[in-house]
Amino acid sequence: MTGTTSPDRRRPRRRAARTAAAVALALAGTLSLAAAPASSAATRPAADPLARYHHQHLRWQSCLLGPGDATGKELDQAGAQCADVTVPLDYARPDGRTLTVAISRIRGTDTAHRAGALLLNSGGPGGQTLGDPPFVRRAMREVAARYDVVGVDPRFVGRSTPLDCHWPTGSMIRGAGTGRAGFDREVRFAADLARRCRAHAGDLLPHSGTRNTARDMDIVRAALGERRISYLGYSYGSYLGQVYATMFPGRVDRVVLDGVIDPARYSPRLLRGAEEANGHALRDWADWAAAHHAARGLGRTRDAVLATVETARSAAARTPLRVGGYRVDDHVLPVLVLNGLSQDNPTAYGDLADAVRDLRRAAEGRAVTPSPWLASALEFTLTGHESAYGSAQASILCGDVPAPRDPETYWRDLRRAGNGDRLFAPVTKNINPCAFWDPPRERPTTVRADLPALLVNATGDPRTVYPGARAVRRDWPSSRLVTLRDADQHAVYGVYGSPCADAAVNAYLATGRLPATDVSCPRPTR
Repeated sequence: MTGTTSPDRRRPRRRAARTAAAVALALAGTLSLAAAPASSAATRPAADPLARYHHQHLRWQSCLLGPGDATGKELDQAGAQCADVTVPLDYARPDGRTLTVAISRIRGTDTAHRAGALLLNSGGPGGQTLGDPPFVRRAMREVAARYDVVGVDPRFVGRSTPLDCHWPTGSMIRGAGTGRAGFDREVRFAADLARRCRAHAGDLLPHSGTRNTARDMDIVRAALGERRISYLGYSYGSYLGQVYATMFPGRVDRVVLDGVIDPARYSPRLLRGAEEANGHALRDWADWAAAHHAARGLGRTRDAVLATVETARSAAARTPLRVGGYRVDDHVLPVLVLNGLSQDNPTAYGDLADAVRDLRRAAEGRAVTPSPWLASALEFTLTGHESAYGSAQASILCGDVPAPRDPETYWRDLRRAGNGDRLFAPVTKNINPCAFWDPPRERPTTVRADLPALLVNATGDPRTVYPGARAVRRDWPSSRLVTLRDADQHAVYGVYGSPCADAAVNAYLATGRLPATDVSCPRPTR
């Protein structure tokens, strides 16, 4: 979950195009396939069971799907082209059913100094990446001319072959509610989400998961004619990069992982352990809101602002709040607050402040028309408008690592959290549909022991928490870590506006040489 619970807010921020709710890890072989038999292993190599995929011809064309396609329009204006890559549904049966993986590409212009292809993943899991090359090229500055920048919508995501469980929500993440009765409602809700996936996408679920996404990436690499690829992965994309580098160790060049997941902690309960970071982010936001009391009206001090949040939460626990056409209860309100805390900038802070203002007004019994960000978050959380996003996210997380199946495991976690944290622990420790999922088809990847990658993380990241980046840095002694200090920020490179962090990444992409030591970057003055 990139720790994300809904479509990533980085893209609306960096493109200034639209508002979306935020939020949310033995060396394996590349394939669980036997080589084709050969009459003489000494004289004739084994046949490549994936040859028709590796050597396919890609048909490049306009990315624009129609007059309302903003992503396609932006890609076309940036000089991108799009293509569909054919991959097997089941890598154990490569001659069987196939899927398409949608990709976009902006070709590098400095062919004399070409560094190769840079593949992107923006996280989620379940996040669309096809539209990202224009943003990434802007972040890369002059280095971009040396790369073909390639956006990939992973299998079952975006323009790739879809997976949709027809959920009444866009997210598998909700709060546990109040008491045992509230938790029992969540158990039934999670079980129903899993049942819908079996009913509507049961033939696809066994073939979801990060290992198959990594296999698809290698098909993309081969179809592009590249011997090796460079990679930039945000959030969940950091875990995907770790898995790819493990499964295909000779096929990575320069690797940047931003918002780093500790693979030892990757599971369907990925947000567990993020309570402290989110509490810190909430207090920093409350300081900002108090400083802007004249405009936002939430309280003149941090404590007063936090009391306003608690007033709305406790009111929602008693009776669902009416916000426009939606009803917001204590299963939903904590998720809204969590979603508002992934970005550390005045625009995101203002969005959350407007949302809390609207929720407080609803708690007072007043008629409320939700602010644009809150309206988008409510539509995502309380309707099936983004069902495919939540479906794909669940299929990946549940298909990667088994979750505890006994609801009492989650209830004990919630009981241990007590009443000290009424906002975040009920979300991070709650049950989810993975508890009712079929067991994963493969064992989780044991990530390789070392990789000379560049890691990037903010100290206050409320999704992929900083200790995870430190753990990966420790386990990969050849890597280097770029730290953005004193920022409650999820995703740094090209997103936050840190000249120090951006320069470190671009220098590495330009030369292939990691910094001599780890890099510590100050929080920019805003």
